[in-house]
Amino acid sequence: MNDWIMNARMYAVTPEVEAAWRALLEHISGEAGVEFRYLRYPAPQPLEQLWSRADLGSVFMCGFPIALKLAAVIPLAAPIPRAPWAAGRALYRTDLIVRCDAPYVTLEDTFGARAGWTVAHSQSGFNAFRHHLLAYRTPERPALYGEMAANLVTARNVLDSVRDGRIDVGPLDAYWHMLIARHAPQLTAGIRVLTSTATTPMPAFVAAAGAPAPMIAGLRAAFADAATRPWFGPLGDVLLLDGFAEVSEASYATLLEWDRAATVAGFERPA
Repeated sequence: MNDWIMNARMYAVTPEVEAAWRALLEHISGEAGVEFRYLRYPAPQPLEQLWSRADLGSVFMCGFPIALKLAAVIPLAAPIPRAPWAAGRALYRTDLIVRCDAPYVTLEDTFGARAGWTVAHSQSGFNAFRHHLLAYRTPERPALYGEMAANLVTARNVLDSVRDGRIDVGPLDAYWHMLIARHAPQLTAGIRVLTSTATTPMPAFVAAAGAPAPMIAGLRAAFADAATRPWFGPLGDVLLLDGFAEVSEASYATLLEWDRAATVAGFERPA
């Protein structure tokens, strides 16, 4: 039987990178003793529809929609990025990017200019950006930007919008940024990081809530042991990955705290 799917759309930044994710997931599912079908699901198809499927075996899902219970899923494991700011843990952050030729030195210099965000259920492209901006907001200055481009949907659209000058500053998933800079450096040429947000738990591979318990246990064990396997080294080099950490729904509780803080402050959308 081949009733379960796997997918790495969130971090499939190039065809080469997607092929590496597919190979990694094939190894993981093989070690867990299950057979998964890799489902290609390129942008702009909505991730919400993918996450709501009942046949999820191992599919990337952002932590904020996990915390919001946007879909009935079971978190399995989250990647440990090969980055100093991750410090060997399954963490990531948001880079706030501008053009290299922009005059901005600090984030405050961008206030009054044009910014953007991805989707309201995104941690890196919305919740982290909003939380970071909250510290600068005052009763006298409830909105920080002169213009805010909403619903850019993907990290690639944020990157392209900054490169093309449609927005002056935008939030970019720092792990996605690492991957695209490594595998398609022409797309990040001319872009610099102005500042970055605090780290939060990485997006996770999830399974559907109805997945059988033995399958869940096998997958969690396979992810946890992946970095010790001989096949992991070359894939880890491509994916800038040091391994995986087991996660649960509770791992993402901080993201709800950030959401509540913004809502209480009347800052429901970055502005």
